[in-house]
Amino acid sequence: MILDRSPGRRLFQAVNYLILILTSLLCILPFVNLLAVSFSGSAAVSAGDVAFWPVDFNTKAYEFAIKGGEFFQAVWVSVQRVLLGTLVNLVLMVLTAYPLSKTKDKVAGRGLYMGFFVVTMLFNGGLIPNYLIVVKAGLIDSLWSLILPGALPVFSMIILMNFIRGLPEEIEESATIDGAGPLQILIRILLPVLKPALATVGLFSIVGHWNSWFDGIIYMNDTANYPLQSYLQTLLLNFEQIMQRSNNDYTQLLAMMNVRTGRAAQLFLGALPILAVYPFLQKYFTSGLVLGSVKA
Repeated sequence: MILDRSPGRRLFQAVNYLILILTSLLCILPFVNLLAVSFSGSAAVSAGDVAFWPVDFNTKAYEFAIKGGEFFQAVWVSVQRVLLGTLVNLVLMVLTAYPLSKTKDKVAGRGLYMGFFVVTMLFNGGLIPNYLIVVKAGLIDSLWSLILPGALPVFSMIILMNFIRGLPEEIEESATIDGAGPLQILIRILLPVLKPALATVGLFSIVGHWNSWFDGIIYMNDTANYPLQSYLQTLLLNFEQIMQRSNNDYTQLLAMMNVRTGRAAQLFLGALPILAVYPFLQKYFTSGLVLGSVKA
């Protein structure tokens, strides 16, 4: 292989590197500022003196978030939701995407089924019908109310379906000749090949479940059942109520921080788990997303 070392090629690479570095800084620096604000003093933040390094370093905002009520209980609810919800999403996506990846002559009514799923992407019953369904199903104040309404993410299912359609047909044909049934082919042959696509749609599900906050507020009557994002969303909106039921030490905590430092700490606590998971799935994520978007 002959490398192109011409001046034009070098200039092109230098410009590309510069653009990538600037783009990376645009993504990273706001998060660094957010972290600095969360560890800074209230006066420095109010005066606008905080840039990318904490001023008057303290952990009052994090102490407020942790001592504000059911923080660790909310974390546990979110962990349960992410683990169980992602598992349900992946199982239903695989079971739906596999038959829909076949041609019309192999699956009767494929076009009708596909049209049904596409319609659900374009139209929604609305908040009130969804809430009534959850109520009638007896899921209020249950973890399942956060999982079952979105059990099958159609967009992610289509990505997975297109990935399966891009696989060589000879894989299944050879397995069929050896006597394997559709379920055996799916579990023993296709699932190992689907790791990049499963990592992609799995990451979508993890982020979706972890960041969701509105459904926790409307489906949970007991705040002890709030997932983390719902808990953090309502925490700073109830200053007076928290102060009334808190001791003097906690009231002093509130006096030593402001809303901006508190929200910065909330955002960092909410984003930290996803930042920790993403590096382990990144190598699968890129290839899975590209391969799953080739066909329609």
